[in-house]
Amino acid sequence: MSLSNTEFQGEADMERQRKRAQNVRPLTKRFRVLIIGRANAGKTTILQRVCNTTEQPKIFNREGHEIDLSELKPTAQRGEHDIENEMIFESNTAFVFHDSRGFEAGRTSELDKVKDFVQKRSTNKNLRDHLHVIWYCIPINDEARPITRAELNFFAECGTGRVPVIVLFTKADMLDAQTIKHLVNGGMDVEDAGMKAPEESVARFQKNFGQQLYKKKYPPKGHVYF
Repeated sequence: MSLSNTEFQGEADMERQRKRAQNVRPLTKRFRVLIIGRANAGKTTILQRVCNTTEQPKIFNREGHEIDLSELKPTAQRGEHDIENEMIFESNTAFVFHDSRGFEAGRTSELDKVKDFVQKRSTNKNLRDHLHVIWYCIPINDEARPITRAELNFFAECGTGRVPVIVLFTKADMLDAQTIKHLVNGGMDVEDAGMKAPEESVARFQKNFGQQLYKKKYPPKGHVYF
């Protein structure tokens, strides 16, 4: 069976991207990621899965000095964490992560920090210090209001230039209980509903909420469900 033009173009684009990544990787050594999300978004768990580890990351300040994890907890004396801090897992040093909290409605300070950080990192002359991607984590376990106004505002207001934003919809499995109830009420038996729930949960969320971000001025480049 011959490939359609669309399929051929898609494979050709993937091959170009793969070769580009191979050429750039020796110059950068580390893949630099900014991860954004609320405190309950499961960010650390995602980073551990990406790096195939269960260890906690080591934190380094902008001068390269390791920071005690307890110092990152907000207190009157220590203040809040710094987006410039680097998180690195000892078992997989190919990644370096920067962390930003999610944005609360009505507060612009954290959004301004992200804008400044992205602008600086995307124009840095040293390629090894460039920001390569932004992962925006949004937990979707609240079926009634999975995407907050502040998160929608990010994609309406925060252009990131050539740095792509990928949305990670987390805690998708927590929608399954609601989906099972919906399927059973529709006449499906419990066992079949349990098998169908993971696929149906994502499909229902995508239909009801998933396209909201793509309608904004600065839409994400793609999304993944966890």
